[in-house]
Amino acid sequence: MAAGRFPVHSDRMSDDGSGGHYYWCTRHHRVETDADVCPAKHVLGPYASAADAENALQQVRERNDAWDAEDARWAGEGR
Repeated sequence: MAAGRFPVHSDRMSDDGSGGHYYWCTRHHRVETDADVCPAKHVLGPYASAADAENALQQVRERNDAWDAEDARWAGEGR
């Protein structure tokens, strides 16, 4: 390998063998696929299934709640 160069790892984030990704579009409030996906600033994902993409906002809420609780615990607010 030449000096200053490094290998690039480009595996897909979730390789379920389906060959496609699903996204939740925050602009259109629908599941989109690689074939019709909006610009990245409007989507969450990629997800391995349409069902996972459809539940993206619930997953975001759950993670935010968990992180808020952890922040409160860390700051000593939950004692």
